[in-house]
Amino acid sequence: MVSKKLTRALLLAAALVGCSAAGPAFAQVKIGFVNTVKLMEQSPQAKAASARVEAEFAPREKKLVAAQKQVKQLEDKLNRNGAVMSKGERTKLQREIAKKKRDFSRGQDEFRQDLNIRRNEELSKLQHELYKAIVALAKEKHYDLVVGDGAIYASDRVNITQEVLDRLKASYKAPKSGSKK
Repeated sequence: MVSKKLTRALLLAAALVGCSAAGPAFAQVKIGFVNTVKLMEQSPQAKAASARVEAEFAPREKKLVAAQKQVKQLEDKLNRNGAVMSKGERTKLQREIAKKKRDFSRGQDEFRQDLNIRRNEELSKLQHELYKAIVALAKEKHYDLVVGDGAIYASDRVNITQEVLDRLKASYKAPKSGSKK
């Protein structure tokens, strides 16, 4: 029993000596933290990417809204006049409503899929751009390690998010009006 306690004490002492010997080596390490969520929300590149996708899909979204209104109008017409319509007219209107609902649903699904694909393309480009800015800053400022959102805590002393954001803002070139990128 005494030997186990002695062994544990010796192992603990060895670990403490090892940590204290490594202390000076770790004192030279420069670590930074980046809040990538903040960069994704506040960088001009992210805002521009969002605006591009929104502008690209706005016409399709307007068409979907118009199609939805048209279905609603036809349903209102059926509810209002269905009782006084002939059976043939009512059946024809019900089929038209069903067809327009199917078309709307199909269009809505395609819209969502295309929108998600496009957003993911822009997100991928943006992530690459953020990565390049972070790495460039880390190399320029001689950081040995830069961690991201997986960190549980980061003090303001190691948080370089604002520096990266400033770099992104400085490097951002707004597209000329009328040009697509």
